[in-house]
Amino acid sequence: MTKLTFIEGSAAPLPLDNLDTDQIMPKQFLRIIDKAGLSDGLLYDLRFDAGGVPRADCVLNQARYRGVRILIGGANFGCGSSREHAVWGLQQYGFAAVIAPSFAEIFYSNAMNNRLLLVQLERAEVNQLLALSAAPEGGAAVLQIDIGQQKVFTPTGQVFSFPLGARHKRMVIDGMDTVDLTLAALPEIEAFERAHFTRRPWAAVM
Repeated sequence: MTKLTFIEGSAAPLPLDNLDTDQIMPKQFLRIIDKAGLSDGLLYDLRFDAGGVPRADCVLNQARYRGVRILIGGANFGCGSSREHAVWGLQQYGFAAVIAPSFAEIFYSNAMNNRLLLVQLERAEVNQLLALSAAPEGGAAVLQIDIGQQKVFTPTGQVFSFPLGARHKRMVIDGMDTVDLTLAALPEIEAFERAHFTRRPWAAVM
């Protein structure tokens, strides 16, 4: 799989704290047996009214935010039920990364397992990016994310650093999920197993 070390794209502001997975991907879009068509359900109740008419006040319905690759959200992003469909929907819509002050733990794991980069920044830094992305002049702000350096670069010259564990960094850059990581460590696992049963032969399964 191609390495992913750099993400560049326009950013859309969605400053909602505690945006849960039920809002990100409503239940009526979970009836399918594969991943197809989930982009239609992404943030459906925020994007459309009860009659299915696009809401003009939703940033994702505004022309300047077409083709966005980065979403800037609020604290505790992705809380609620553990539905992987929320991650798949964000990716199908075109998002490669989400920036927020904090993420729900299960959503974080689901996202990294599917190569959706989550960038956690301080609230003040996120507020700066929200203001930048919501500025009325021209199109949406274009951000650059260097995954290797763990830095976000803005068009105005700001640079923000973000934490990323070695395991999750490898998963995103190399496109590996938890199964891939386990298989990659198979030689070490087998060596440990041999050493373990050499010391404790009575524990070996006959």
